[in-house]
Amino acid sequence: MEVTPVPFSELSKSQSAETSKDIRERVIKARLLQTERYKTSDGIYCNAQMRTKDLRTYCHLDEASNTLLKTAMERLGLSARAYDRILKVARTIADLESSKNIQTNHIAEAIQYRSLDREGWAG
Repeated sequence: MEVTPVPFSELSKSQSAETSKDIRERVIKARLLQTERYKTSDGIYCNAQMRTKDLRTYCHLDEASNTLLKTAMERLGLSARAYDRILKVARTIADLESSKNIQTNHIAEAIQYRSLDREGWAG
């Protein structure tokens, strides 16, 4: 993932960043959400393990999110497999924010991770 320079104004703010403890708590809550979501699904314990039929059940998109994802798929030349991965990552991002539904910002963030990976930023 590309790391962009942080402006001095952001570095010098007196507002504190999220602590590791807070992040850990969000991750634990997200994993508990996933455990509850998949408790009746055989062999699925987290979002990464979802099958295509599970994506249809747990990854509903509103019109704006769907349009954004369609545009990204076309412009970046992404495969059906990439589509599934983006939905899984977006579902996880939504879970980390305790959001019942996947929002446009969750899709945008997931697309960004995928497009950076495709451009070779990961090394």
